[in-house]
Amino acid sequence: MEDNLRVALVSIVVEDPEAAERINTVLHGYSPYIIGRMGIPYPKRGIALISVALDAPANVISALSGKLGMIPGVSTKTIFSKLGKEAREG
Repeated sequence: MEDNLRVALVSIVVEDPEAAERINTVLHGYSPYIIGRMGIPYPKRGIALISVALDAPANVISALSGKLGMIPGVSTKTIFSKLGKEAREG
């Protein structure tokens, strides 16, 4: 197991429905690291909310979040677990 693996959650706000295909393409490229994902459409506001749970190296998580955030009409925020390697092994 890699030393720098982290558990994180990427939150995605989709304000442009046309971005869905690009989002799914990016997520598919990171599928080996995805624990699970949940999408919630919110038609009242014309947006969708997506949460993606990951177990991956920190640089992979940051790259995924960055690629998603560069898609027009998409905003992201990432939070990392505070648990380090020693907590996972214990």
